[in-house]
Amino acid sequence: MSGMHHRRAGYPFGSLVDFANDSMGHPIFSLSPLAIHTRNLLSDPRCTLVVQVPGWSGLSNARVTIFGDVYPLSAEQQEWAHKQYVAKHQQWASQQWGNFYYYRMQNISDIYFIGGFGTVAWVDVKQYETIQPDKIAVDGGEQSLKELNAIFSKPLREFMSAEGEVDDAALISVDSKGIDIRVRQGAQFNIQRLAFDVPYKVETLEEAKRALHKIIKTSSK
Repeated sequence: MSGMHHRRAGYPFGSLVDFANDSMGHPIFSLSPLAIHTRNLLSDPRCTLVVQVPGWSGLSNARVTIFGDVYPLSAEQQEWAHKQYVAKHQQWASQQWGNFYYYRMQNISDIYFIGGFGTVAWVDVKQYETIQPDKIAVDGGEQSLKELNAIFSKPLREFMSAEGEVDDAALISVDSKGIDIRVRQGAQFNIQRLAFDVPYKVETLEEAKRALHKIIKTSSK
């Protein structure tokens, strides 16, 4: 917490923000100069961004903490950043920029990943910056998960109940090799991985549907 405009200088200040990523995975933010977190960043650019898995239900779920330095982008880069941001947050396409400006985590110093209980790892920054995410994880994002859940939530719950009664099963992530499912049994939650059994990398929503239909169909035989 900066000493400017606030009475608790020296304390960390937590805040909720939306963000988008550029091609290297560096977060881009749309921030108002009136916000305390913006004032803090202008005073000291060091911060951490905590990102949780969609459908968060508890500490058994995955999350990642990105350490870095956030700076305002130049006037020449504002339009570029706006396009990156709108690509993820479609609702911003019809909104005025107002007094919001774009900032970027220019330097990522470290990354700490927690995949659930007992699964932790420091991620190499250079590897993170050069690796390319799966196409299906980029295209559609949360909308694809909503559509898959609408179709497969009930069949997956029945499929997962083969080894014990399951009260709820929800897809929380999808990639080229499979899906992660949040399973609820009473008051207990856990995350289970279900691999696709297809001879190709799943890259589209339709391919994911076919792969899941195959899993459900095979289990019902």
